[in-house]
Amino acid sequence: MKLHTLSGYIQFIYLIEDEHGLLLLDGCSRADVKKVCRFILQELKRPLSDLKLIMVTHMHPDHAGGAHKLRALTGAKIAAHPNTRNWYAGLAGRTAHAIDVALTWWVAGRLGKPKRKVWYPPLLQPDILLTDGDRLPEFSDFQIFYTPGHTNHDISVLHVPTKQLYVADLVVKVKGELVPPYPLCHPNQYKQSLTKVAAMQVNTLYCAHVKPLDNPASVLAAMLEKAPTFPKNHWYSVKRRIMGKLRSKR
Repeated sequence: MKLHTLSGYIQFIYLIEDEHGLLLLDGCSRADVKKVCRFILQELKRPLSDLKLIMVTHMHPDHAGGAHKLRALTGAKIAAHPNTRNWYAGLAGRTAHAIDVALTWWVAGRLGKPKRKVWYPPLLQPDILLTDGDRLPEFSDFQIFYTPGHTNHDISVLHVPTKQLYVADLVVKVKGELVPPYPLCHPNQYKQSLTKVAAMQVNTLYCAHVKPLDNPASVLAAMLEKAPTFPKNHWYSVKRRIMGKLRSKR
């Protein structure tokens, strides 16, 4: 198993190369599609059809945005948790999708990057649905674990022989400090996911926005201490601001 790490639009991209073909550990963003294809063709000297499977750990723009386009270009299958299909459903879901796309541009601006095309279909159409404990088809050394909290459908991907775990946004970094992700829609589930990952005693954590962490136990313990009691997301932020203004007028 060979791990290739690419610098994406606002996140790291992890591409696995082994005897079965290529596995993309997340759907990356729409802005990353050309970079992934170029890397496969020019750096790995392999046809695009060697990309066999695209994991989508959750539906945010930098994790699912490139999945459909990459499938169309390569013929790869998309795998995800069943809950991904309804995350952006309905009017509230479409509103959240638009906000998340705008937040992607905001993060890119903070990183000094220009605005690029990141809009993508809000409703994922996966080929394969995976639940807690399932092995990846064609890549049986990899096992997925259900680790919700950031959303209701987050999954992490474990390389079983080496005990290396990709946790996507379970841990992020803000102003140089490791912190829980934003949004954090389900704080109780997030704490359970941290406890679950800690019990796995993995050797290395790979994150979408943080360089590999070789001290998982201490990092996970710190996240547990920092984890909020109440949800932190767009809706709760607006609600708190409205309630604050109402209280100030009394």
